[in-house]
Amino acid sequence: MRHDPRLKMLRFYLTAPGPCPYIDGRQERKVFTPLMGDLAPDLHDALSNLGFRRSQNIAYRPACEGCDACVSVRIVAERHRTTRSQRRVLNRNAGLVRHIAPPFATGEQFDLLRTYLACRHADGGMADMDRHDFATMVEDSAIDTVVVEYRTPPEEGSRLMAFCLTDRLSDGLSMVYSAFHPEIGDTSPGTYMILDHIAQAREAGFSYVYLGYWVRESRKMAYKARFHPLQALGPQGWEPLSEDDELPVRLA
Repeated sequence: MRHDPRLKMLRFYLTAPGPCPYIDGRQERKVFTPLMGDLAPDLHDALSNLGFRRSQNIAYRPACEGCDACVSVRIVAERHRTTRSQRRVLNRNAGLVRHIAPPFATGEQFDLLRTYLACRHADGGMADMDRHDFATMVEDSAIDTVVVEYRTPPEEGSRLMAFCLTDRLSDGLSMVYSAFHPEIGDTSPGTYMILDHIAQAREAGFSYVYLGYWVRESRKMAYKARFHPLQALGPQGWEPLSEDDELPVRLA
């Protein structure tokens, strides 16, 4: 791990090996550390720059023996180039209204999540999530976190159609988890939420939008390589990801 004096106070732990969710036949292992106290935001900034992600009050990153397939990626917001297909996505979702909500779980958000999981990830690890689990996911954060909601216009009832749990870092926005109503699935709401976070980052003067991990071998992760310019975290730090790495997979 690269030297950073802010990390000297932390203790890091390893999880037990388990099945990899991205590549069949491989084992996954993570290194993690708790995020608590007044220094949590500063520590989270430092860890995010080293490729860590947040889940509740835990920061983690892959530490798989003999495998480095998971690559941390982030979009350079100010220099992002919107493609023709992305402009179509923006147009298809132009009727949605963004609302920034505090990190307090609501019944409306949970109901949307359950509908999303039942339709898109019925066999996934979150399929059994209950209201308490959801509240913990949203509310257990020692850093600056918001829920970015996307609703129909007031004249159409202000229905919640999508949301993203988002962390605010010192240099960007980190998209922790997002969900959308299957009713709008054919408008590419996942892509739209990323594009909107790029817009939010620009509005706030942030440099980056952190997308988590990109796995070349995983088709369901391939959409992340469709946003340019994209930086990937490697042995020498954050470097541009070549556009040749783009994979022809559409994010629903």
